[in-house]
Amino acid sequence: MLFTFAKYCAAVPIYVVRHAEADPRNDFNGDDIDRPLTNSGREQAAALAERLAAVSPTIIVSSPYKRCVETVEPLAASIDLEVRTDARLAEFANANVRPDASLLDLLHSLPDRAVVCSHGDVIPAIVESLAGAGMRINGTAEWGKGSVWVLERDDNRFVSGRAWPPPVVD
Repeated sequence: MLFTFAKYCAAVPIYVVRHAEADPRNDFNGDDIDRPLTNSGREQAAALAERLAAVSPTIIVSSPYKRCVETVEPLAASIDLEVRTDARLAEFANANVRPDASLLDLLHSLPDRAVVCSHGDVIPAIVESLAGAGMRINGTAEWGKGSVWVLERDDNRFVSGRAWPPPVVD
């Protein structure tokens, strides 16, 4: 008996992390790019590292802001990868800005199972832009600090997205 198999392409994810809890803007003296995580944020980062290590990330890319880098450093250390920074993931200067083509190009260029860390204004803009291009949203949107969007691609087109809530820490 001869069997033929249709080409099977499974959607593959990238993981978009919102940075963990950081010092409040109003309480921080200095440039906002240098604002660090709180103790609770470091606990969230450790919990995220444990969960994300299980998906065998291929690359970790972060906004250059300290709170983003600190969010993914425990993951990088646990799987022996470096954190690469990319200014396209930085906070928008204007709350009404939409992701430009270069940011979307970055997402499309990343390898499967990439982990990306960005901000609370950038991630909703990314998700909304991809949804507007046809990506299906599964479940409830989650935007809290430490949340993760799992964005699945098929043939380099984002087809679905779902959110993981932030890790619960003491």
